[in-house]
Amino acid sequence: MRKKNLFVSAVLGTGIAGAVLVSEYLFKFAFKRVDYVPEAAADKQKYADSYWKYVEWFKKTTKEHWTFSIDNEKESMSAYFIKAKSSSPNVVIISHGYKGNGETMASYAKMFYDMGYNILLPDDRGHGESAGKYISFGWLDRLDYLRWINKVIYRIGAKAKIVLFGVSMGAATVEMLSGEDLPPQVACIIADCGYSSIHEELTYLLKQQFHLPKYPFYPLVSTINHRRLGYYLDDISSIEQLKKNHLPIFFIHGEKDDYVPSYMALENYRATNAAKELWIVKGASHAESYWINPAEYKKHIEDFLDKYFI
Repeated sequence: MRKKNLFVSAVLGTGIAGAVLVSEYLFKFAFKRVDYVPEAAADKQKYADSYWKYVEWFKKTTKEHWTFSIDNEKESMSAYFIKAKSSSPNVVIISHGYKGNGETMASYAKMFYDMGYNILLPDDRGHGESAGKYISFGWLDRLDYLRWINKVIYRIGAKAKIVLFGVSMGAATVEMLSGEDLPPQVACIIADCGYSSIHEELTYLLKQQFHLPKYPFYPLVSTINHRRLGYYLDDISSIEQLKKNHLPIFFIHGEKDDYVPSYMALENYRATNAAKELWIVKGASHAESYWINPAEYKKHIEDFLDKYFI
């Protein structure tokens, strides 16, 4: 009996150790900072020529480089500010997606620039030129954006009118930011394909991409995150933040999104008690809504801003 118990203990110990190793791998895969932009998904390759034209515009456009320091980091947070063509108090702060950076949002920046806006394009923690060893999936970024907002107000003045805009992780970032105490200069929010919570998103991706169950991996990854970044993954929730939001918000989501499924847009929409609109874009995959029809996308945003950006 004693030998049997030792054998069972050894098997269980091996299983636990294996789960911890897999969870550490998953954490590094998902949360470790990136110093490059991964190649676009296969379904986005057809937009590559247009994408690179926008990037070229971004590179050639006159910009101001803004920074601020964060605790325990030698490097600074980084953002680029593009002044409007004509003097304007209107500003859009654009939040990029997972493993992207401000430059990857050049198409959206050009859209707002043509609409007469000043543009701020931050690099989030663990991305691009910004500090950070780990990606926080919008949770710590939301606090950084409070500082970017204050910098915008200092640069433009008290009459500044600010739109918060984000795509994918950037959408979740501005959704999470919506629950904070924002200055009156922030007028409205546009969130394109944001997740409802990291719990929902990671457990979905564990199954879809890795064919792994939620238990024991999600709790172990959450514990690792708590040790490295100081909070558990269940703290990261767009839904809980949106419950506190009082600003008009426009949710956009691709009907065929298989990375952040469209039901999450419905969860976010239902959590919001403020003025809100929802556009499910037919045939669009993840972060494809703009690219399917840029003119229609712009028209929807202009219609929303005509109602609420006052």
